Formats: sequence, structure tokens, C-alpha cells
Amino acid sequence: MKLLTKANRTKLEANAATSENAHLMPDVHIDHRPVVKLFDPCGAATWLLTEIEGDIAFGLCDLGMGSPELGSVSINELEAITGPLGIGIERDKYFEAEMTISQYAEAARASGSIAA
Repeated sequence: MKLLTKANRTKLEANAATSENAHLMPDVHIDHRPVVKLFDPCGAATWLLTEIEGDIAFGLCDLGMGSPELGSVSINELEAITGPLGIGIERDKYFEAEMTISQYAEAARASGSIAA
């Protein structure tokens, strides 16, 4: 399954460009809202993604082991995953971020998982 729509990718790339140029705006704190939520329907893994460059996306990654972290993930690798029932990683088509990525990260660290 294609995990990102064209609109998702465009927004993720725009966020990455803004973050990349953040050093030019020292008084501005960049804290994007997640653009997309990916999840394993047969497990506990969840990803809230804010940026992408090429194949590598950045966001809050929770593999379901109680220690969610901000980090990077390969979209191609996620698309290649096939779970025990032959089901792969999916995109939450109805996800709309209510907080910034740092707020999601703080809440996830406190609870041990992403609650989005």
C-alpha cells in the first residue's frame, strides 16, 4: 500500500524545507503538527510524521515497546512490511493532528505510547 498521498508528501516536504532553513530564523521555534499517522493494524506500532526528505521521514516513532521516540524512518521499509495476517502498515485516513509533535512526544513519553 502507498502510505503517503501526493498531498501528504507535499506537506511533509514543505515542513522539511522550513526546518532546514530554521537556522536562518534564530528567533523562530519550529514545532510542526504531524501530517500523517501510520500504524500496524496487527500490532502496537505507530508513527506520527512531520517531515520527509526523499525516502526518510521524521516524526514520533512508537514500536509498541513502551519507549516512543522522535526519530527517522524509511517509508520504503514501512511499505515493504507484511504482518502475520498478510496485512501491512496502514495510513489513518481520518487522522488530524490536535497538537504539535513535541506535545505528542511529551504525552507519549509520559504514558509509554502514542495516544492519537
